[in-house]
Amino acid sequence: MITLTGITEDNWMEAAGLSVKEEQRGFVAPAIGILARGYVYRYCNARVHAFVNDGIIVGIALTREFTDEPLGYDLQQFMIDERYQGRGYGSEALQLIIDELRNAGRFDHVEVCVKKDDTAAISLYEKHGFKDSGYIDEEAPDSLNMICYLNK
Repeated sequence: MITLTGITEDNWMEAAGLSVKEEQRGFVAPAIGILARGYVYRYCNARVHAFVNDGIIVGIALTREFTDEPLGYDLQQFMIDERYQGRGYGSEALQLIIDELRNAGRFDHVEVCVKKDDTAAISLYEKHGFKDSGYIDEEAPDSLNMICYLNK
């Protein structure tokens, strides 16, 4: 069973050592980059979530708040370490993040930007209620912007 925890001075090096499979590296930043983004976006209420199973960090993701309209949550860089993939941890962790954001109640939706070629991630997000938002980011035309409404 997965639990969410924050990154601390005691666990950040374990989190920094996570990695995805070679063929997934074009879809997600290295773990140390995700941790750095958490710091860079600190003024947007950024949080790096660690996914823990039996005391071991098996994955991480970053959430932050959008500072421009439409206000909402942004989910970035969701990853499960290559050693722990295929066990349902990603689905459990994503549901925990959605529940946490819903319970926080600041905004009514969460968005995620996914490379169109990352069919496994798109399928995971769809399973949890994300749909194509129709928005096309000119800076990332090879990506799909997906949205999940938290009040439904």
